[in-house]
Amino acid sequence: TGIGYNGFPRGCSDDKLPWAKKSARGDPLETKYPYVVHAEVNAILNTNHASAAGQKLYVTMFPCNECAKIIIQSGVSEVLYFVEKRIDNSDHVYVASHNLLSMAGVKVRKHQPQMAQIPINFQDPRV
Repeated sequence: TGIGYNGFPRGCSDDKLPWAKKSARGDPLETKYPYVVHAEVNAILNTNHASAAGQKLYVTMFPCNECAKIIIQSGVSEVLYFVEKRIDNSDHVYVASHNLLSMAGVKVRKHQPQMAQIPINFQDPRV
C-alpha cells in the first residue's frame, strides 16, 4: 500500500512556491500547476511494496493523462475513482487518460458509495 496527496516535490518549500489556481497577471508560473506532484504519483512512489505492479489505486478524482502514463508504467492493475472532474466531455486531458488506461488494460471503476454520509460521534459514550 502507499498513500499520496497533491504536494510539492521533496525539498521544495510550501512557503516558496505558489498554491494559487489562477494568477492575477496571467503568469502560469504564479500558479501551483507547474510545481505540484499529483496524489496518484505520490501514492505510487510511496508504496510499501517493492513495486506497484498488480495493485489497486484508489483516487478521489479520475486521473489526468500524465498520471495515467505513470499508473500504466508502474503496473497498477486497477483504478477506482470517486468523481470525474471534466468541464465537458471533450476535455482532451481526460479523454487521453481514458484512452491510455483502456489500451493498456488497466481496469477503471467509478466508486459507488453505499451511504451518503458517515456520521461521527465525538461524545464519549462512557461519560
